[in-house]
Amino acid sequence: MKSVAALAVGLLSLLSSTTAITNVAGPSVSKVTLPSTFKPSQVFKNANLVHVISLEKNFAKESINVVIENVSEDPQTEYFLPFTSDQMERIGGIEVKDRKDSTLTGFGIDAVEFDPLSDTQFYRIQLPKAIEPKAQQTLGISFYFLKAYTPLPAAIEQSDKQYLVYPFSAYAHSAYPTLKQKTEVKFSSGDIPDYTKIAGSGDIKEFPEKQGSKLIYGPFPEVPAGAVSPVLVRFEFTKPVTHVSLLERDVEVSHWGGNVAFEERYTLFNRGANLSTLFNRVKWAQSQYFNPQSYALREMKFSLPGGSKDAYFTDVIGNVSTSRFRSNRREASLEIKPRYPIFGGWKYPFTIGWNLDSKNFLKKKSGDGYLLKVPFLEGPKQAEGVEYEQILLRVLLPEGAENVKYFTSIPESSIIESTVDRQNTYLDTIGRTVLTLKARNIPDEFRDRELYISYDYSFIASLRKPFVIFGSVISVFVGTWLLSKVEVKFSTK
Repeated sequence: MKSVAALAVGLLSLLSSTTAITNVAGPSVSKVTLPSTFKPSQVFKNANLVHVISLEKNFAKESINVVIENVSEDPQTEYFLPFTSDQMERIGGIEVKDRKDSTLTGFGIDAVEFDPLSDTQFYRIQLPKAIEPKAQQTLGISFYFLKAYTPLPAAIEQSDKQYLVYPFSAYAHSAYPTLKQKTEVKFSSGDIPDYTKIAGSGDIKEFPEKQGSKLIYGPFPEVPAGAVSPVLVRFEFTKPVTHVSLLERDVEVSHWGGNVAFEERYTLFNRGANLSTLFNRVKWAQSQYFNPQSYALREMKFSLPGGSKDAYFTDVIGNVSTSRFRSNRREASLEIKPRYPIFGGWKYPFTIGWNLDSKNFLKKKSGDGYLLKVPFLEGPKQAEGVEYEQILLRVLLPEGAENVKYFTSIPESSIIESTVDRQNTYLDTIGRTVLTLKARNIPDEFRDRELYISYDYSFIASLRKPFVIFGSVISVFVGTWLLSKVEVKFSTK
């Protein structure tokens, strides 16, 4: 724990110029605007590329493992990755690493702004070390697409199987020529009734090859830059497609109370197939005796830190009795059941909250410094996954906290805004310091990523609230005493 805290402090010190209270980092997208006719210089070629698409959860995860080679006469530090304008709205969680050297870090990722007339846009990957002419580097690029699927048929019976459709390209999108590549598509089951077939190469007459719950397109011979081969797959997904359009997460730190309070407000949807007929409550109750797979969301399980207490769960109507909370020193669990099963197209807004001892998250540094470590995202832990379109995370620090800096292991490209402001709460004078982070397109595979916050909180600042309370009580007594001295009766003269 001490080594992690020390590492976080070191990282925070590097970020001090961009995350101080007077200059918090803003959106991570580039402000460089390029014309719609822009094309990356052909300074690279992809010697070998493996494209893996996982459709096992209710968001699509794509990984590109590629060996890039510098074919120019100069060292190169920028690699461009193309996407359509529609994909740019739904992509998130982009991460890049060196597949052969795990110690090599510092890959910068930013979205370059283009003329809106262009349908092809790019993410620019800044390589931490220039690639010399004729040299190679193996990159591992991973990203996610939210709102990835379309149900087909769009409406089904209450007990029917659900099938989803996902479009992609058998050729990985690339701004550079690729000498050899293949695409693997993984599913949660082997029930894949429809998929696009294309001409094979070499000894294989037709792609894809079906291997259980996997489809393999390729290997393909040399493919020019920008080439696409549209493919559509239709597959069974008898689970809810859980989508959170907005998560508002508040973390309130109290030094005097020794407590960290968490509250999360969800706007949740099921983006699966709609019901073709009215919901039958009797039929639903009967089906629960043999517990079949269902594309309706029936319950949610929240894994909370050990020692959590005072958990609560409410929806727009009020408190819900169908919840269960268990907690001990090692772990805690909150299980909730909505008032009704959430079928495709249905919405369910709700709120949960809990408290924890601040010693689990807060460490004292030298002088007036403190280091706070909390999860960036928690949320329900479902086998099928949960996708978050927008996350608004607010951390309320004590009144008088200064010199706020933060670091998070969430991909930088997913953080679109960060600000530090003040907010007045109970018995405040100047208002509490609030760090606000806005993120978009986050899958719940990032639910264990941490947020580190460093700030200064002086002893004088810590006495502000007790003095306010003491002064308020004294004022009440003095005011009462003065009022008792006021003569309010009528004179007889």
